[in-house]
Amino acid sequence: MNHFTLSVIVPVYNEEKNIDSLLKRLLPVLEPYDYELIFIDDGSQDTTASKIKQYCSTDKRIKLIRFSRNFGHQRALSAGYAKATGDCVISMDSDLQDPPEVIPSMVEKWQKGAKIVYGKRMKRDVDSWFKVITARGFYWFINTLSTVPIPKDVGDFRLLDRVVVDFIVHLPEQSRFLRGLVAWSGYPAAYVEYDRGERHAGETHYPFGKMVAFAFEAITTFSTKPLRIASWMGFIGATFGFLGIIYAVLGKIFLPDYWVTGWTALFVAITFIGGVQLITIGIMGEYIDKIYTEIQKRPMYIISEEVNL
Repeated sequence: MNHFTLSVIVPVYNEEKNIDSLLKRLLPVLEPYDYELIFIDDGSQDTTASKIKQYCSTDKRIKLIRFSRNFGHQRALSAGYAKATGDCVISMDSDLQDPPEVIPSMVEKWQKGAKIVYGKRMKRDVDSWFKVITARGFYWFINTLSTVPIPKDVGDFRLLDRVVVDFIVHLPEQSRFLRGLVAWSGYPAAYVEYDRGERHAGETHYPFGKMVAFAFEAITTFSTKPLRIASWMGFIGATFGFLGIIYAVLGKIFLPDYWVTGWTALFVAITFIGGVQLITIGIMGEYIDKIYTEIQKRPMYIISEEVNL
C-alpha cells in the first residue's frame, strides 16, 4: 500500500511529565506518514490534558479524548480504537519504555501482509527481577489455562490492520483483555523485537495489586478451566473426606481399646475442606462478576470532551 493513513493511540493517566518528551521523539518518526495521533486521557488529575491541548491547538493531527473519570487502561485503548480512522492503528504507552523509533519497522511488516504486528520485548534489564519473574509466570499460567495461545513478552505496543481494529471495536463484551482478544482473532501476525527502556518519568500505574487483578481478568476472560480446577479440588477434597470416614469406622470397630480420638485430624480435615470451598466460591464469584457486568450493559466509558475529533 503506497498511500495510507496511520493512527497512533496513546492512553494517558497522570502523565504530565512524559508528554513533552514523548512528542519530541514520536512526531519526527510520524512525519513521513499521513497520520493522526489520538491521546485518551483516562481521568487524569494533573495537567496532562492541558499539555495535550496546547499541542492540539497548533496541530490538528493531534487529538484528545477525555474521560469523565478513570475507567482503566484497556477501556481507554478501546476508545482509541473506536475513534481511529487509519488504515492501520498503533497503540503505545506514553512512558517511552516502548520506543517510537520501531514504528517504521512495524509499518514495514504490515505492508508485507501482516495484519497484527507485535512489539516484542527482548531485554528487560530495566525491570526489577520481581517484575520479570511475575511476568513470565503470568504468561505461563494464562497460556496453560487459555485455549488460545497469547504471545509472550508482548504488551499493548502493537500495530493492527483496519480489519482487526473493526473486529475489536464491534465486540460486545465489557470485560476487555485486549492482548487476548487480538490473539483470539487469529489474523496473520509478525513481530518487531526491541529492548525495553526505562520509564521516562513518574511511577508505574501497574503496582503489584493491579497486576494481580489484571491477571485474574485475563484468566477468567479467556478460560473456563479455573471452574474445572475448582470441581477437581472439590472432588479431591470429598475423596479425602470419604477415606477419612472409612478409616475412622474401621478403627472404631477393630481397634476399640486403642482408638484415641484427637483434634489434629479433625482440625486438618476441616481446614482443608473449608479452604477448598472458599477457593471454589471465589472462582465462581469471578465468573458471576463477569456475568453481572455484561448484563448491566453500561457503556465502557464516558467521554467528557473531544478535541480535533
